[in-house]
Amino acid sequence: MVEMEKDRPQWGNPLQFVLACISYAVGLGNVWRFPYLCQKYGGGGFLVPYLIMLIVEGMPLLYLELAVGQRMRQGSIGAWNTISPYLRGVGIASVIVSFFLSMYYNVINSWSFWYLFHSFQDPLPWSSCPLNSNLTSHDEECERASSTEYFWYRKTLNISPSIQENGVIQWEQALCLILAWLVVYLCILKGTESTGKVVYITALLPYCVLIIYLIRGLTLHGAANGLAYMFTPKVEQLANPQTWINAATQIFFSLGLGFGSLIAFASYNEQSNNCQKHAIIVSLINSFTSIFASIVTFAIYGFKATFNYESCVNKVILLLTNTFDLEDGFLTSGNLEEMKAHLASTYPKEYSEVFLQIKNCSLESELDTAVQGTGLSFIVYTEAIKNMEVPQLWSVLYFVMLLMLGIGSMLGNTTAILTPLTDSKFISSRLPKEAISGLICVINCVIGLVFTLESGNYWFEIFNNYSATFSLLLIVLVETIAVCYIYGLRRFENDLQVMTGCKLNWYWKIMWAFVSPLLIISLFIFYLMDYILTGNLKYQAWDATQFYGSNITQWQEDWIWSKGPRFKPGLCPLIPT
Repeated sequence: MVEMEKDRPQWGNPLQFVLACISYAVGLGNVWRFPYLCQKYGGGGFLVPYLIMLIVEGMPLLYLELAVGQRMRQGSIGAWNTISPYLRGVGIASVIVSFFLSMYYNVINSWSFWYLFHSFQDPLPWSSCPLNSNLTSHDEECERASSTEYFWYRKTLNISPSIQENGVIQWEQALCLILAWLVVYLCILKGTESTGKVVYITALLPYCVLIIYLIRGLTLHGAANGLAYMFTPKVEQLANPQTWINAATQIFFSLGLGFGSLIAFASYNEQSNNCQKHAIIVSLINSFTSIFASIVTFAIYGFKATFNYESCVNKVILLLTNTFDLEDGFLTSGNLEEMKAHLASTYPKEYSEVFLQIKNCSLESELDTAVQGTGLSFIVYTEAIKNMEVPQLWSVLYFVMLLMLGIGSMLGNTTAILTPLTDSKFISSRLPKEAISGLICVINCVIGLVFTLESGNYWFEIFNNYSATFSLLLIVLVETIAVCYIYGLRRFENDLQVMTGCKLNWYWKIMWAFVSPLLIISLFIFYLMDYILTGNLKYQAWDATQFYGSNITQWQEDWIWSKGPRFKPGLCPLIPT
């Protein structure tokens, strides 16, 4: 053990370790999953179960993984093999799950690169619909949807009608994916020596962008509507079991538990490092970032909802003014509903002729539509950005932030794979670390080309929702049982006291031995029942013949029939960081 400690690389300083954990834990899920849950499950009221789950589940399990990694000073396979040779499979499972995640997660970074490159155009390519082949009118598919949807589904993904129609590899997306993997390779090339420097950027830059966006968002017209919607608690949602289940799930996956990344990061610490303090810091910063990102998101979302609502009202006013030959300015948003009733009763025949063209404009309904995942980042945000002043600047900032979040998470995912391989004398004696890193990136990149097919987004959705949920829950459950009941909680407590000089608090022991395992078992049973009740795998299919328009958010929330099977998104969210 002494010889291994001397040979093992270490972080340059404790700050690098903390930033690496933050860069890994704080990711895309904080930006596009947590705001959705706040919106759907009670606004500010969702923070109550979320913070409770942070205390009883998030902090204890994060501390457990960091402590195991620092004590055993090996990657996931070696660490659990040291505790018991029978637990070697737990480490192997973590590596396999991390490999699955890496296969498709970096595709998000390739999409971010694609949007970033297009953000320098004036006007932005998703700001308006393109002309058709005859140059006589706008593209029909884009007219039925919206310019941001069209750019995402047709120009970016060139999506096929169903998963059965694979199509061909989109070479632009393939090049962006290769670029994304090249960046990851350069970041992990020399292990902690290179990763420790990169995390200063991937961990800190997103906060700079979020602060800039917060300042800009608060000055946008309608931002107050979004913030009021977020912070108004719906107390009745606290009685909904789904609220608590989603709070526990968000905490579990957002911290990246079970992948082996945290164990790998902690294995490069000095033995005397205070991993308890760092576990608390990382978990609190992760949750703070989720809340902070939600404030920014709801400010932008309020602007978009207000813009859509006022546009809707103006179109109705224009229609009624032209139809009934009213004076300009006679109809206003304040008297619109009253005048609609008056016109319907006074001119029933004329009103009935335009009735189907009159939309029911509602700010509340605009705010009520819930969206998450790629729909939030690549459709809703781009819809808001195109209506801002100097949209190119805000687009560049936003997609740089997404890239930093995505790359930071990928550093953790690849480290979880790389560390156990470099710990193996059989592999490390035959291949240098640079070759092992390159091999991991090349294999993942080649497999990831599947997601650049025309049907690639469907495969992405299936991998994202079904590839590792059960595995991660089972891995972390076995981890807690192994530490508390196989290795022995008292023995582990003594190890921690020898390492850090601090005695283990009763809080951690109760959480590890009883509360956290029971919560994981409850989540496991819930997801198992959910899979049984929902039946076959489902995915979301884009039907170019249907009208979605600005209701993309509703389309993503409802069960619909399309050319593919039915899919209800968000059942088993995986994007964990």
